[in-house]
Amino acid sequence: MLTFTDKAQEVLTSLLDQDGDEEMSLRITSVGSGPTGPRFEFVLVPAQERTESDEEIDAGFIKVLVDQSSRAQVEGATVDYVERVNESGFEIRPAAAAAPPRELPHEAPKGEIAEKVRQVLDTQVNPAVASHGGSINLVDVQGTDIYIEMLGGCQGCAMSRMTLKQGVERMLRQEVPEVGTIHDVTDHNLGDSPYF
Repeated sequence: MLTFTDKAQEVLTSLLDQDGDEEMSLRITSVGSGPTGPRFEFVLVPAQERTESDEEIDAGFIKVLVDQSSRAQVEGATVDYVERVNESGFEIRPAAAAAPPRELPHEAPKGEIAEKVRQVLDTQVNPAVASHGGSINLVDVQGTDIYIEMLGGCQGCAMSRMTLKQGVERMLRQEVPEVGTIHDVTDHNLGDSPYF
């Protein structure tokens, strides 16, 4: 199953109208990884250009062709059309992780790693994201894995994933090298004033 936002469907329908009467399919191909996760290429192709390695997904208004190696990456994902400063285009938001939701502690995490991480968040990270009306809190530590939550302007921000990967993780790993996996437990769908 692949879901298209209203905006993505509107843009695709407009592009299909420009191609005339020929039946077209949307080919989605994985083209490697970037700093914010997997990258995909989107191309409209005549429906008869389906190859043996393609799997067809019926999205209702258009048939989508995905090669077998990309299928797992797009399964359950949402296709959106985004317009940002200096860029616009289609992007895929992967399905939410299949792991069951964790119950987070109600007390502030304690311990050496928690103190070091909180120090970096308070002195380096939060002053930087405060200019966008956001903040990042440490909500749990399990061994060397840490769990953070993005609030305010960071919650639901289109650039939150990049902020996490290129900013927060880099700072934390530089200052607290013993940190293992960094988990974002933010519900970005609830952001009511994301920074754009």
